[in-house]
Amino acid sequence: MSESILRADERLDKVNEHIALIQKKDGLTFGTDAYLLAAFIKAQRNAYAVELGAGTGIISLLLAARQKLAHIDALEIQEDFCELTQRNVEYNKMSDMIRVIRADVRDVRADTLGREADVVFSNPPYMTKDSGKRNVSDRKYIARHEVCGGIYDFCAAAYRLLKHGGRFYCVWRPDRLTSLISSMRANRLEPKSLVFVHSDMNSEPSMVLVSATKGAAEGLKMLPPLFMYDTQAGDNGERRMSCRAESIYATMSFYEE
Repeated sequence: MSESILRADERLDKVNEHIALIQKKDGLTFGTDAYLLAAFIKAQRNAYAVELGAGTGIISLLLAARQKLAHIDALEIQEDFCELTQRNVEYNKMSDMIRVIRADVRDVRADTLGREADVVFSNPPYMTKDSGKRNVSDRKYIARHEVCGGIYDFCAAAYRLLKHGGRFYCVWRPDRLTSLISSMRANRLEPKSLVFVHSDMNSEPSMVLVSATKGAAEGLKMLPPLFMYDTQAGDNGERRMSCRAESIYATMSFYEE
C-alpha cells in the first residue's frame, strides 16, 4: 500500500513496533494513551482477548506485534473505522491474530463471539455527552464522548465477555476515576492495579491505567507513578524522556517479564 492509493481523508504513518498505520485525518490519531495501555497489559501468550472500541486497531496491532496475546477480537461500532481497522490488520499481515468485528459494546456477549475471554481491554470514550465543545467531526465526537455507551456499559461488556478470573484493562481520565472504579465494582470487576501517568513530577496526572479482575477479592496495588519526562531540559533545550518511560517504550511493558 502506498500513499497514492490511500483515500482522500486518510494518511499513512509509521508508528511504534514497525507498524504502518492508516489514520483518518479528521479522526482520533495514535497517541501516548494507546501505547501505554498496550504496555500496561501483561503478556499472556496463550490468551484470547477482546478489544472494546478498536478505532484504527492500533492497540490490538501493538499487542499482536509483540505477541503478548494469542488472538484478539477487535470490536468497533463505527462502520468506517471497522473497515479501516480491517485494512490495517491486513496491511500489517496480522489477520491470523486479529479478527475485526462490527459490534456495539452494549449488546456483545461471550456466546456472540464463541467463547469467554481471558483478557478484555479498552481505551473508551472518556467525556460525557454534554461536556466540551461539539466536534466538527462526527468520528471524533463518537470516539471521545459517551454517545454509544458510557463507562458503565464498557465495564458491563467486560464482565459479560470475561471468564471468572479474567482481566480487564482500561486507560482513563484521572478526574473521572471514581466513575471508572464504581462502574467496575458494580459489574463485579475488582480493581487490582493502578498507575497514574504524569508529564513530569511537577504536573498533575494526565491519565490513569487500571486493571481489574472478574470475581476477585478486594486488594488494590498502586504502582509507582510514571513521569514521562525529566523536569530539566537536555543539552539541546528539549525535555528528556525519563529513564522509566524509555524502558517502557523499549520493552512495551510496565513489568519485568
